[in-house]
Amino acid sequence: MSNFKRIGVLTSGGDAPGMNAAIRAVTRLALYKGFEVMGIYNGYQGLIEGDIKKLGARDVAYIINRGGTMLYTARSNEFCKKEGVEKAAEMCRKFGIDGVVTIGGDGTFRGAVDLTDAGIPCIGIPGTIDNDIGSTDMTIGFDTAMNTVVQLVDRLRDTGESHARCNIVEVMGREAGDIALQTSIAVGAVTAVIKEIPTDIDHVVDKMIDARKDGKRNFIIIISEGMGPDYGEELSNIIESRTKIETRFARLAHIQRGGSPSLRDRVLATQMGCAAVENLVNGQMKQVMCLRGNSIISMDIYDALMVDKLMKNILTNEEEDTIPPNKFYEMKKIVADKQAYKQYLDYIIDHITL
Repeated sequence: MSNFKRIGVLTSGGDAPGMNAAIRAVTRLALYKGFEVMGIYNGYQGLIEGDIKKLGARDVAYIINRGGTMLYTARSNEFCKKEGVEKAAEMCRKFGIDGVVTIGGDGTFRGAVDLTDAGIPCIGIPGTIDNDIGSTDMTIGFDTAMNTVVQLVDRLRDTGESHARCNIVEVMGREAGDIALQTSIAVGAVTAVIKEIPTDIDHVVDKMIDARKDGKRNFIIIISEGMGPDYGEELSNIIESRTKIETRFARLAHIQRGGSPSLRDRVLATQMGCAAVENLVNGQMKQVMCLRGNSIISMDIYDALMVDKLMKNILTNEEEDTIPPNKFYEMKKIVADKQAYKQYLDYIIDHITL
């Protein structure tokens, strides 16, 4: 057992349903173990500014069902600089915070590494609806966002069937097409268009023309925002021109972030929150909680960031040279398994949607 007495918790970057469940789990388990908990408001910027208050058990009551984050979130350009990190570390010492649980995406984890290097141990919990953290099978908020997409697209299908239309729907996911792939299966989309897997538009057009001749009235195509800001409207014009099927484009945007978290996100967030506390108070610092199969494991945050960069094809040669060969092999396998799974889902979509 470490000499920890007081734990801080913050959320940073984009909000995600389930963050409140993670905050609740961190707070409740830490209190149960005899530690004090300090809520850090507005992410790293709030830490720099000292926007911090003590949390009790009742402060986190009735938040497990709420979307967003009770601690709020904000971008911090100041924290990106060494001076900002030093201010944040000094504020932790001022408030007696011995370690911080950070909840967010890859930017949040980079900040956690910097804060740990400045002398304040950190643990990361992956919270982002995009599911674009390479080290974990699933991130907090992903499941809820997908359910939101399914509900909205089901409504579009109703009107599409009435008017014999095609609806092209853009979902979130700048660096990962996971939302697009899985919701495409759930709504019976013709195809999912993501940047990780090339899409044969000629094949899609031929499928739609054949299906229309066979009596199919409505069509759904899901695209990821990673394809670019104008891609959806351009694709709508192409589809309508070549199939002669009236085609409408819809961008769901930030509506996918909101709403009450699903059961799966509540449970995942709670598991990760508890695991983060266990790791932190036992001296395990600079770690990120990851779901692998049915287990919550911890992974070095630096290694997690390298996996993330490898998955997004932004790992530099200099960074690769710093990774031991056996560890780099394991990282490549994680990325390869994720890509293989995406290709499998794409195969399913193409072969069961007529």
